[in-house]
Order: sequence, then C-alpha cells, then structure tokens
Amino acid sequence: MSHRIFEISTHGPGLYEFTSDLARWVAGEGSMEAALTLMVQHTSASLVIQENADPEVQTDLAAFFHRLVPPTTDPSMTYLTHTYEGPDDMPAHIKSALLPTTITIPVLNGRMTLGTWQGVYLFEHRSRPHTRRVVALLR
Repeated sequence: MSHRIFEISTHGPGLYEFTSDLARWVAGEGSMEAALTLMVQHTSASLVIQENADPEVQTDLAAFFHRLVPPTTDPSMTYLTHTYEGPDDMPAHIKSALLPTTITIPVLNGRMTLGTWQGVYLFEHRSRPHTRRVVALLR
C-alpha cells in the first residue's frame, strides 16, 4: 500500500486533467493489481472521469454546471445565505455535493484501467485560483 498527495493549481472554474501524473505514479509503484482511490480534500471541488479527446466536453460540462447552479448574484439564487466568500462560494459547495469527491479506479498490470477516451479530472467550482489537494491511495 502506498499513498501520495497531488497538488493541482487551478485558475478558475473548469476541469483540470491530471491523468498522466497519476499514471506515472501508479506505474512507478510496481503494483500489478490494485485499487487506486482518489479523494479531493476540499468542499468546493470535485473529481470526475470524463472524455479527454475533445476539449469541448470539458467546456460544455463547466457551462452546464454553471447554468444549473449559477452564482448567488443570479436572481434565481437569492435564497442562499452562505455567501461569506463571494457569490461563487455556496454554488461551489452545491456542485461538490452533486459530483463525486472520491473515485476508485482498478489497476491491472501496473496501469489504471481507464477507457480509450477517459481522463481523470479535478473539477474546480470556484472563480479564483486555488491549489487543490488530491489524496491518492494505492492498495
């Protein structure tokens, strides 16, 4: 069993792929068969496995979630009261509650078993830059 913390710098809402960093680490650990568990240590970001071939997928996902849960400056969101860190704060918590914050990926023959067009992404829900921490456990 081994673990590592990945730090991912973000510069606003969107999906940030870190598949290649994960793949290098997994391959270097020498585990032929294992389970890779990832958990983001923040309440305003998520983890997703999504298509990594066409960047429009990431753009459309970010746009969809922005439309689904807009900032508190949107008239439809006036019922929200948690706005201490700005108009994107509570909407980011809602998005994080709707999307996974933990994912598990099987590892076979020392490689993650992702499909051909799949990548692992941190989904940033806040507007300002952050450094997000993702804990990886290989066992």
